[in-house]
Amino acid sequence: MKQEITIPVPGKDAVSATLTGPDGFRKGPGVVFAHGAAFDKNEPLLVHLADGLAGRGWMTLRFNFPYRERGKTSPDSQGVLVDAWTAAFDFMRAGSGFSIDRIIAAGKSMGGRVASQMAAEGALPAHGFIFLGYPLHPPGKKDQLRDGHLPNIQAPMLFFAGTRDAFADLSLLWKTVAGLDRAGLEVIEGADHSFNLKSDATISQTAVHDDILKRMTAWLKKGGATK
Repeated sequence: MKQEITIPVPGKDAVSATLTGPDGFRKGPGVVFAHGAAFDKNEPLLVHLADGLAGRGWMTLRFNFPYRERGKTSPDSQGVLVDAWTAAFDFMRAGSGFSIDRIIAAGKSMGGRVASQMAAEGALPAHGFIFLGYPLHPPGKKDQLRDGHLPNIQAPMLFFAGTRDAFADLSLLWKTVAGLDRAGLEVIEGADHSFNLKSDATISQTAVHDDILKRMTAWLKKGGATK
């Protein structure tokens, strides 16, 4: 099943979202996906992952941040991004009409960074976190790490990074992940920050997305997202 819905954001504009799950779903786990700064909920990677997990028994929710609803390219303030994340999470937890027994928060780049900051403050009570292209530092500024809050996250974490990601030097990301409890890192060879390959790659973009889905599913099945 797939439903296009609208989620109210208290004090802000409502945002559109896509709820996707197995036919006949009544009770089970769920994943909420937040997009990166330059995309929206229909980013191909997020669609592929959400649809793939739905086919494996998970209820999934992809939502837009308010600035994308307005057709803007500059992200909202941190407070607005947090409010939208909270509204989407609360919808999955109590407003979807389904019984979701555990929720994983997943975010591409900015969407994941905001989720991690909320989690570190105890404001996003997910059972686990998946970071797709976590922006560890701005491009070319490896001395400006965005990792100080990560040790405060109590739930399991899974990071995905490409070997060509300008926002995450792999040696620094490995060091960061190694210093965290219950965290893992999956490296995608040849992929950039958006998990795109070079034009002369010998494998397809769909194959990359399938690989990420496979690794993500394996982590979920192993109980990586249980408190």
